[in-house]
Amino acid sequence: MHSNPQQPPHGYPPPYPQTVVVQKKGGGCLKALLIGAAVLMGLIVLGTILKGGGQSDTQASLTDTPEHTTQTGKPNQTGKPKKPQVPGLGDVVKDGKFAFKVTKVEKGLSQVGEGFTVSKAQGQYVLIHLTVKNIGDEAQLFSDSAQKLIDAKGRTFDADSGAAVLGLKGSNAFLNNINPGNSVNGILLFDVPEDVKLKAVELHDSLFSGGVTVSLAR
Repeated sequence: MHSNPQQPPHGYPPPYPQTVVVQKKGGGCLKALLIGAAVLMGLIVLGTILKGGGQSDTQASLTDTPEHTTQTGKPNQTGKPKKPQVPGLGDVVKDGKFAFKVTKVEKGLSQVGEGFTVSKAQGQYVLIHLTVKNIGDEAQLFSDSAQKLIDAKGRTFDADSGAAVLGLKGSNAFLNNINPGNSVNGILLFDVPEDVKLKAVELHDSLFSGGVTVSLAR
């Protein structure tokens, strides 16, 4: 009598543990495969985020270049930004409570005034004609002592208040109190060297203001 090869001998357990072992091995491989796929997806997402962040940083740096700012002006045909234009004769500029407009420049005067009021220049007199308007909401004192003349060498010159008061009729530049909305025509007088090259005049609504520059170069 032959025994059935599929039946275990008497007293031996059925072969279920072997089947369980095979299932555990298969489950481990599947688990490892799922973990690997998850890691790969995480790397792909991380790479996409980093790439997007890099593009944003690049765009931000481009917008910070001078070509994209309004202070230096728009780029010209050569691709370089234009320099901002400096106000000149006839332009209205503002500082504090005052709006200024330089209308005329006279040079080469050796003296001003007549008779007992005559004043002779050490070098030459330069006269800056301007209009001053109070754009504030209260009276403001306009004084020529707060104004500065600048030459091509960067030197600054103070106004000659004494010569202006004696020799210039209606200069309106010495301690003139201007009410809101009113304007006056004034003349600033400077005593400068004969060979000076004028660059600009710096105008202030007071001795302590920041001032604004008007070009006199031609």
